[in-house]
Amino acid sequence: MKKFHYPVMYKEIIENLNFENKKIIIDCTIGIGSHALKFFEIMNKNSFLIGIDKDEESLKIAQERLKNYIPRFKLFKEDFRNIDLILDSLNIEKADIFFFDLGLSSYQLSNTQRGFSFLREGPLDMRMDKNSFLCAYDLINHLSEPELVMIFKKFGEEKFSKRIAHLVVKKRRYIPITTTTQLSSLVLEAVPKKTIRYRIHPATRIFQALRIVVNRELDSLEIGLKKAVERLSQGGRIGVIAFHSLEDRIVKHTFRDFALRGKLRIISKVPLVPSYGEVKENISSRSAKLRIAERQIWD
Repeated sequence: MKKFHYPVMYKEIIENLNFENKKIIIDCTIGIGSHALKFFEIMNKNSFLIGIDKDEESLKIAQERLKNYIPRFKLFKEDFRNIDLILDSLNIEKADIFFFDLGLSSYQLSNTQRGFSFLREGPLDMRMDKNSFLCAYDLINHLSEPELVMIFKKFGEEKFSKRIAHLVVKKRRYIPITTTTQLSSLVLEAVPKKTIRYRIHPATRIFQALRIVVNRELDSLEIGLKKAVERLSQGGRIGVIAFHSLEDRIVKHTFRDFALRGKLRIISKVPLVPSYGEVKENISSRSAKLRIAERQIWD
């Protein structure tokens, strides 16, 4: 089987989520099971892990990688916004740990047919769930220029949203924009050349924005986080790794709001970040921020 890179910040996660004596662990973004494998190394023998993901291909890999731990886990192809329905189906009222890793996996990025990477030729897809009706192609080729500007600015926080959207609409009049590299090249053309050397790749924020809209990621995060806190056992912990400011802001504000209501105690007043050594070995971890909170036992 292909060798996969170790999961982001797994040491910090294990140190802060207090796995000892925890019976029900929910990995809300199990992906190909990289974090889950690390969890099983320290989980009690009588503990049970529930894995959730919208990506069917990733779930199949996770099932295979975790086979040595059957029957101590169960996987669900589902959006984590439906955490409550999953727990209800298992007759589970509360869970002891909820974990969210909001980043794309190296497996997803390396699969050119998924369309997540602007560095590799592939279709403009970006769907986590292949059964979803909306893909990035639909947005790029059918939305109006003002709508594209709004998406690039709101979900990508892109400074040159108007320039990029204008060029997209201009180019698609002659030929549809169908591939990742087409769009990436178009973004490079639209952005002022003098700014490129000082910024991340210009297509990064555009691809981020499209992915967020295609998969309704921020809506799911707001809904899923709130449901997770409500279903967290007393003294249980919730951990979230975010990779961009929009996600991290939602996590920060959600934790704060529940803390003000007396339901959470924020463990990480300042988000934890990867060590220098981890960033050096895995550059994609450089923007990760981990926030931890604990359910108040007197609630």
